[in-house]
This record gives sequence, C-alpha cells and structure tokens, in this order.
Amino acid sequence: MTSTSVGMRCPECAKQTTKVRTAATLTGTPQLTYALIAINVVLFMLTAAASGGFSGTSGAFYEKGALFGPLVADGEWWRIVSAGFLHAGLLHLAFNMYFLYFLGTLMEPSIGKLRFGIVYFVSLVGGSFGALLLSPNAVTVGASGAVFGAMGAAIIAMRARGIDPMQSGLGVTLLLNLAITFLIPGISIGGHLGGLFAGGLIGYLMFDVADRRQLSANLVHGVAVGLAIVLAVGGVLLAQSAAPGL
Repeated sequence: MTSTSVGMRCPECAKQTTKVRTAATLTGTPQLTYALIAINVVLFMLTAAASGGFSGTSGAFYEKGALFGPLVADGEWWRIVSAGFLHAGLLHLAFNMYFLYFLGTLMEPSIGKLRFGIVYFVSLVGGSFGALLLSPNAVTVGASGAVFGAMGAAIIAMRARGIDPMQSGLGVTLLLNLAITFLIPGISIGGHLGGLFAGGLIGYLMFDVADRRQLSANLVHGVAVGLAIVLAVGGVLLAQSAAPGL
C-alpha cells in the first residue's frame, strides 16, 4: 500500500488521478446562446437595412416572417417560429438579447446545449401560441416569448435544486418583467405569458418530474418536441378560427 493525500491506496490506484470538478470546470462556452444572438442580430440588421432605419418593420424578412393570424390561417405556418427571430426596433432587440445572454450563460453550461435549445424552442412556439390566442390579428415579433420561457424554466430548475429564486434575483427579475408586460402598451401580453407557461411546463418536466421519477432523456425530449408540435398546431387552429369568414 502507498500513502497518499487521501489515505492508503494500492500502488496501481495511487498512480491514478481523479478529475475534480469545480464551478470553473462546469463553465463552458454557451455556443448555442451566442448562435441564437447572432441570428437575431443579423436578421435585425437585414430588416433595418431594408427599412432605411432601425425600425426593423419592413423588408422581405419582416413581411414573410412576422406573426400575423390571418396569414397563418392561409397556410403560412412558419411564421409561428420565424417571428421569434425578428424585432421591431433596436431597443426591442437590445432588451431581448441582453436577457437571452444572461439566461443562456446561466443555463446552457449547466444543462447542456440540447436541453437549453429545447427549452428555448418550446418557449418560442408557446409565445406564438399565446399571441395568437389573445391577439390573433395583431402583428407580433420578438424573442420575448422564448426569453420568458427560459426564465420560467430556470426558476423551476432552481427550485428543484433547493435554490430560492427570489434570493438569486431571478424571481424579482421575472416579476418586474411581468409588470412591464401589463403596464406598457404595445407589448404582446399573450406572447410573454404563452412563452412563460410553455417554458415553465417543460422546465417542470425536465428538472422536476424527470429527476424524481428517473425518466429517460429520450422520453423527456420526445415529450418536449410533442408539446412544441401541439402548440404549433394549436396556434394554426386559433388563427383559422379567428380569421374572417371562418
């Protein structure tokens, strides 16, 4: 036996080293977060260039991608997803990208790219569903639904791990953003609440139910994709039911 810093070990074991994981080693580059920010910024620059300013509310990308119930009812279902990558102004973009950066750098290194991407995508579709539910005839753009959903999922993950979201500051941030949603006119209430609901639901499944019941990752991911499909189909049906003449 050989004396080591952790006690007596056999000669073969003493030569082995155990990889120690610290907070620093868990921190990785949030590549997906950066990619999502880049896509949003590039699309805004293209729409802003087409409008000759920083409104981002004209040009082919905006006209073909913004969420608008009557056009979704006519078969342009891709708007349910594409609207989440367009923004109506520089300030709109800046706020959403700041929160996406904040939440992405917090969540992606700890839960992985795949799960963070699933949370983001399901929340985005949930935001479009909420917008079509409450304001189907209004033009809606922005990543707010996805960001609200990521915030909701992060809070669920914290609670599941015994962390008080209010003490972390994330709970207060959510409450402030909800207040802004209802107090400032022109903000898509349905988009924010729909994204928050979808993100919270998928977060509860991933970080609470899956851990307690030891569900397989494939099953959880399959349910998440199924939820996104249900929300997307539901959004189309809502648009069709609100369309004139239907």
